Amino acid sequence: MHDRRIDGETEIFGNAGALFMSAMTWFDHSTTSTWSQPWGRAILGERKGIELFLLPSQIATWSSWLEAHPETLVMANDTELLGAFRQKFDPDFVIGLLLDGHAKAFPFKDVEAAGVVNDDLGPYPVLLWAQGERFHAYLRIVDGRDLTFRIEGNGLIDEETGSTWDIARGRAVEGPLMGSVLQGVPSSSAYDWAWLDFYPASDFYTP
Repeated sequence: MHDRRIDGETEIFGNAGALFMSAMTWFDHSTTSTWSQPWGRAILGERKGIELFLLPSQIATWSSWLEAHPETLVMANDTELLGAFRQKFDPDFVIGLLLDGHAKAFPFKDVEAAGVVNDDLGPYPVLLWAQGERFHAYLRIVDGRDLTFRIEGNGLIDEETGSTWDIARGRAVEGPLMGSVLQGVPSSSAYDWAWLDFYPASDFYTP
């Protein structure tokens, strides 16, 4: 998922109907340049080399998403397509993080087994959480201070202040940091081989 603004103007994209490195391509309506979906980068045409900003995102089953966000609306041209939301999440995915030219992949199973992972993406301290079919990734920095998180009971606690956090929103709900919000890290899900196709220099997390 990418921010579709280019030089401050919101662009409209369509499906180019062709694959590049086995992945979807787009075209922009203004110049008909061709874009790589995983990169969010124009690979052919007038805008070749321009890259969109990758936004935090995740893949989840419809049931798990609806449980966390019960007011969600779904855009679908055909109600039969809603069946696609019942597909099973694949635990063999990696959680791919990308920030400021640094790429790192975290096997979903390893993150889920750990409960919470405190790690680094290049110079940036990051926090990852995964459970069932959901994951979240944040910068673990508040007011210039690096935080270290742990699971305690059913909650998420930072060791530095003892504050309790809502992992789904990255928000402190109790304690000295109550009201503070963690910044989400641009992320996506993919098989490890697919991630490496587009980010061959990516680091891989090992427990």
